[in-house]
Amino acid sequence: MLFCWLARGIPGLLSATVLVALGDAFRSGADQALLYRSCVALEDEADFQKIEAKTGAFQLTALVGLTLAGGVIVEAWGFAMGWLAETMLSVAGLIIAFGMVEPPARVETSSNSRATSQAIAATVSLSWRINELGKLIMLIVPASLLGSAASAALFLAQTAGGIERGPMTVFVGVVVSAEAAGAFLAARLSAGVRGQIIVGSLGVVTLAAGLAVPWAFLPAVVGLSFVFGVAYPLRATAIQRATADEVRARAASIASACDKAFTTVALVSAGLPPRR
Repeated sequence: MLFCWLARGIPGLLSATVLVALGDAFRSGADQALLYRSCVALEDEADFQKIEAKTGAFQLTALVGLTLAGGVIVEAWGFAMGWLAETMLSVAGLIIAFGMVEPPARVETSSNSRATSQAIAATVSLSWRINELGKLIMLIVPASLLGSAASAALFLAQTAGGIERGPMTVFVGVVVSAEAAGAFLAARLSAGVRGQIIVGSLGVVTLAAGLAVPWAFLPAVVGLSFVFGVAYPLRATAIQRATADEVRARAASIASACDKAFTTVALVSAGLPPRR
């Protein structure tokens, strides 16, 4: 944030972007793994999904409020005060992070049974490994596709023209709020491959309706955001429950990387066709 605020020119912008990307890369997956291991250490593993979903909903709701507040601050006191507020929020987050304690690793088996499990894992058939890889893909890909479709649809809505800046700002706030509502609902649903397939199918139907009927496009953008809000916490829960303790953060990080890749392709594809 200091580079965003104080740096100048293209080198400053690139430096700030790289620093933000590095921060996201280190955080990606680690936050979910930390929360899951903390729940396990407190013998409240079942609460992970509720906490993850409700935290995501609160985060998105706060994002809407902070975005509006940032606009007010910049209009009243200029961009310097906006960056100062952003930097102070980051400092508060850093203090909270330093106050966290890593929970102990979960010990699921004795040394003998662990050795047996490792020997079995080393000799499993190729078909079994392919089957497990297929399950992991089915857990990750539907939410990634939903997120990329939601991002591309919002991009098209923002760049198609015909909506003034004020109403568009309100619309973006509604889209983010819809994602928060979806995350809140996810706290009450069951996580697993079947759930990802269901929400993925709902997303496909919503997107198809928005593309087929012009007046339904903007409601479809809101609907896609809501469905993605449902899918993300469910996927996080399913991944944490399906992976071993030493690879939890890595698995969640792979899912995040998949999200970024799909979204990048979707946004580039959405930017290529001529506007109508």
